[in-house]
Amino acid sequence: MAWEVWLAFVGAAIAIALSPGAGAIQSMATGLTHGVRRGYWSIAGLEAGLMLQLTLVAVGLGAIVTKSVLAFNIIKWIGVAYLIYLAVRQWRTAAVDLRAQVGHATRGGRVSLLVRGFLVNTTNPKGLVFFLAVLPQFIVPTAPLLPQYLAIGATMVAVDFVVMGCYTALAERLLKWMHTPRRQTVVNRVFSGLFATAAVALSLVRRGPITA
Repeated sequence: MAWEVWLAFVGAAIAIALSPGAGAIQSMATGLTHGVRRGYWSIAGLEAGLMLQLTLVAVGLGAIVTKSVLAFNIIKWIGVAYLIYLAVRQWRTAAVDLRAQVGHATRGGRVSLLVRGFLVNTTNPKGLVFFLAVLPQFIVPTAPLLPQYLAIGATMVAVDFVVMGCYTALAERLLKWMHTPRRQTVVNRVFSGLFATAAVALSLVRRGPITA
């Protein structure tokens, strides 16, 4: 991949990572309740889900999913249902001493965060649509494809990892302000609303025209 093409993709990757979405909401919610260090387990799950979608596009399955109304809608509504579940879970989160909870992790907690992040990205068909729409602009068909996909995947993960880490750290800064149950409840309601909004936005996503 030529340097100028790679730099153009870096710009696109930064813009996409910074745009608010389910991944950013998940990162902020995790940073708020678990802290930055544990939040990276959720981010790792997000990146694994992102790479699964890129792999599907690379092997051609992404095009099949976006061309199939049934497959697209199944993935979409699973994603909507999962975001609604996260919204309800956040809404029902009880007020606790978050400053005492941050950093107190268990093995099961880390795995749970990893799986949660993975599901947030893998159940969002917008990622497949993005890769199918954007990647052809940065792929040279006459050159070996594997090195190009590896470069794109590594770049996307690196950029998204940094951006999601910033979202997580930003949310953790709220901990000093959230020293009362009332304030914790307000913030939990806000994040619950954000998850619900992401679910509504995802439900409105339609399969765009894909050419053969």
